[in-house]
Amino acid sequence: MPRLSLEQLGDLARRALLRAGADATMASTTADALVYADARGLASHGVTRVAQYTAHLSNGRADGNAQPRIVASKGGAALISAGSGLAYPACALAVSEAVVRAHEFGVSLVGVTDSHHYGVAAFHLAPVGVAGMVGLALSNSPAAMSVAGGKRPLLGTNPIAAVFPRPHGIPLLIDMSLSEVARGKLMIAAKDGKPIPLGWALDAEGVPTTDARAGLEGSMLAMGGAKGAMLALVVELLVTTLTGAALGFEASTFFVNEGNRPRMGHAFLVVDPGALAGRTVYGERIETLVAAMTDEAGVRLPGERREALAQAASVDGVEISSQLHEKLIELAG
Repeated sequence: MPRLSLEQLGDLARRALLRAGADATMASTTADALVYADARGLASHGVTRVAQYTAHLSNGRADGNAQPRIVASKGGAALISAGSGLAYPACALAVSEAVVRAHEFGVSLVGVTDSHHYGVAAFHLAPVGVAGMVGLALSNSPAAMSVAGGKRPLLGTNPIAAVFPRPHGIPLLIDMSLSEVARGKLMIAAKDGKPIPLGWALDAEGVPTTDARAGLEGSMLAMGGAKGAMLALVVELLVTTLTGAALGFEASTFFVNEGNRPRMGHAFLVVDPGALAGRTVYGERIETLVAAMTDEAGVRLPGERREALAQAASVDGVEISSQLHEKLIELAG
């Protein structure tokens, strides 16, 4: 398999996005987000998404010339419209606004509406950690999971990420979707004709299934059963009712070229530790917990492994399949 440097990977992605109609800022910020994912071993959200994004740009599911703008503002709160563009420029503006407002007001909540797939949630929180702030990132996505007790897909897998900076050492970085497993695992199993474990999905009749194809036609199960489904519902409500974004079941899946503009919602909550118990207390408390965690053999701090992979990738590059490499070259022209 070919091995590309992060710069080469980003250049191919950026050129492909530009060729499909994204403006320079959208192409650059999107390419950065995709390379961030690949460098951290999250290939499902890396440059493999370029074909999907370019198709959506070409057929109108995403507007390559959209300019994110603030459409509502009050104190520590603001709402940004992505204008049906790819999510990354709007998310960058939202996080920047959230950090500035948290400095002024102690806490801020900035929402994004009329957006698209927002990739690895943790990517957006990097500037929050650099600013010494605590941050949460939330998003909905096209429906793939049922609500507790239901069988119809109504909620997305609705990822959540959190960053907790440390006085010494890399921030604690927590990132997860709320389905029991990623939908991509069902897609791979269906392609390979392999069964899936019970507890991953329901078929269209709401019956637990080991058939990956039946699971794709039915719904994903939330992690932790009803509790996970309730948490996904909380995310859905926060990022749609406060922003006016589309509900998950109103959006066409990202995995097809044709469909509506997804109009997804995101939210970024940023807190200045200095506004509460103070930065000294915050630093002491987090380091006390980290010390207790790492005192036990086998415990790994969240975000630690991904950061090590990224450091290695910055030197050694990333391997991608020959098929993906050829596709990127074709799309980049």
